[in-house]
Amino acid sequence: MAALGASYLREWPRARNSHPSAVSLRSAFYFLSDLMHFLRSRVAALGLLTAVALAPACQRAAYQPKAQLAPVTGLPVGKSIPDDPTAAATIAPYRQRVTSQMTEVIGTAPVAITKNNGESPLSNFTSDIQRMRASKEIGQPVDLGVMSNGGLRAPIPAGSVTVGSIFELMPFENELVVLDAPGTVVQQLFDYAAKAKMPVSGAFYTVSPEGKPENVRINGQPIDPARTYTIAISDYLASGGDNMVFFKPIKFRHTNVLLRSAFIDAIREQTKQGKPIEARLEGRVK
Repeated sequence: MAALGASYLREWPRARNSHPSAVSLRSAFYFLSDLMHFLRSRVAALGLLTAVALAPACQRAAYQPKAQLAPVTGLPVGKSIPDDPTAAATIAPYRQRVTSQMTEVIGTAPVAITKNNGESPLSNFTSDIQRMRASKEIGQPVDLGVMSNGGLRAPIPAGSVTVGSIFELMPFENELVVLDAPGTVVQQLFDYAAKAKMPVSGAFYTVSPEGKPENVRINGQPIDPARTYTIAISDYLASGGDNMVFFKPIKFRHTNVLLRSAFIDAIREQTKQGKPIEARLEGRVK
């Protein structure tokens, strides 16, 4: 039973920062598929363990607790159990609908867009999309785009890019939000980023031998402690996730756009313009 719903949980949003939208159809499909598998192949009898509790310290020393074990009968687990008709009928319409949605091709990537430690084509690609989409949503330029490597769960494969590819990349229901952060907090962001050589869209910087950020340039200018900067980021990170606790005191602005939707929309638009899906290293972190 422990394995039941494992795929479902893999798609479930991070509990403390999930978007208020309904759970994705794909997540429901995973759960129902696992349920089907459970009904087919996981039949076993569970043993009951009973024990007499130890006497409290105030009881007489002559008391001797005894434990009794109930008999257990095990049944072999195999594939001989047929599909449950009711479960199969429940899953069928979801399977068809999900397959149709997830296999839709939305673009073509000449080469795989991958991530690694530090700056990567995938981190640049996603953080740039965040910054551009946030700017569109709030109607003003956004200074920075932040995406941690930990939030990117799969590369974009070479060849046909499907909706399912982006669900694999971003399975969480995280919302794209905007922070209005003072320069002092932005400095803390780069102190954090330098430890992992994390790229930041809209900025370039160098990491010292001691792991400190140097020569930080945002749109070509050094950080101004007296200025307020706009940052496109997930609601998870904006709420202090991945130890970005310096963002927690700042109230963010909602866009009501899921990160995953922003990525899908950007790829669709690029394809509509006849452009392939590409990303590259730019030396944002040196």
